[in-house]
Amino acid sequence: MTSRDQPARLAPRQWRDPGVLVASGLGSGFIRPAPGTWGSLAAVVLWWVLLSELPWPVQAAVVAVTFVVGVALAGYLARRYGVHDDPAIVIDEFAGQWLALLAVPPEPLAVACAFGLFRLLDIRKPGPVGWADRRPGGLGVMLDDLLAGGLAAAVLHLAFLAIGWSGGAAAT
Repeated sequence: MTSRDQPARLAPRQWRDPGVLVASGLGSGFIRPAPGTWGSLAAVVLWWVLLSELPWPVQAAVVAVTFVVGVALAGYLARRYGVHDDPAIVIDEFAGQWLALLAVPPEPLAVACAFGLFRLLDIRKPGPVGWADRRPGGLGVMLDDLLAGGLAAAVLHLAFLAIGWSGGAAAT
């Protein structure tokens, strides 16, 4: 197989393109192995530092903006570099992870649960998550992670209600 036969891939040297920098989660998507997990971890760190104390409607708006920007960036990168859902593109993990984190208080155990459940749903792609993953274009890149994040948020919110654990973004 020649290099011409291999699918196009993003490379760290393309960071000079602001679209690549943002879509790769400030470069976290270039960490191997498991770039999606590294991207989700970077999203958790940014959430903890920048978003965790904000009211949930503001966090939800950040998720929505990230989703819209991600759809546009995924389309741009497909046209410019010939890539579709490249492993380095982790802006989808940011949107989905931040959605999952809407349901939890900013406490380490709760955040770890949101991280783990989101990654499980994003990797296993049950039901509608798998369906969304097969959609074409930037919407397909982003939608499966948003659904995985939404499912994780719903499960965590119900679990925390069941055990009487409240606080954090879900309660503000």
